[in-house]
Amino acid sequence: MIYYAFLKGINISGHRIIKMAELKAMFEDMAFKNVRTFIQSGNVVFESPGKAESVKKNIETGLKRSFGYDVHVIVRSRAEMEKIIKDYPFSKVKGHEDCKITIGYLDSEPSKALVKELESINTDKEMFIVKGSNLYHLVRGNFSDSIFFKKNIAEKTLKVICTARNWNTTNKILTI
Repeated sequence: MIYYAFLKGINISGHRIIKMAELKAMFEDMAFKNVRTFIQSGNVVFESPGKAESVKKNIETGLKRSFGYDVHVIVRSRAEMEKIIKDYPFSKVKGHEDCKITIGYLDSEPSKALVKELESINTDKEMFIVKGSNLYHLVRGNFSDSIFFKKNIAEKTLKVICTARNWNTTNKILTI
C-alpha cells in the first residue's frame, strides 16, 4: 500500500532539523519500499504492507531512535489523499481560487461538538471545515494573519494533533 507520512514540527526556524536524505535513509532502513521525500517540511511517500496505525508507531519510534526526539507523524493512504482532493469544500466560496488553502492532517477524528465550535468562528476572511480527520482551512490574505497559525486554534479547539500543508503541497505530493 502507498502511504504518505507528514511529520509535525521539524525544520522550523532552525529547530529539530532533519535532512531529507537522512529521513529517506531511515525509512529505507525500516524496510519501507520506494521511499521519496518532498520538500523540507517532512513529507514522505513510501510503500508498506502494514496497517496505517502500526506504520505510524514504527515511524515515530524510528524517528526517536534516529534523531533523539519525539516527532508526531500523521499517516494517510493513497485513497485517503485522493479523497482529500476530491472533497475540497470551498469551490462555491466566491474568490476561493485567490485564497490561501491549507489542509490540516489530524491524528484522529475530533468530536462533532468540537468541530461545531471551530466552524462557528468562520468569517468571510477565514474558514474552517472539518471532514473526518482532515481540516480544510481557507484564508484571504496572508497566512501570517491567520488565527490558525497565530493561535494554533485547530489543536486547541479540536483537542487533536494537527500538522498542516498548503493545498499545492497536498496536490503535488500525489504526483511524486
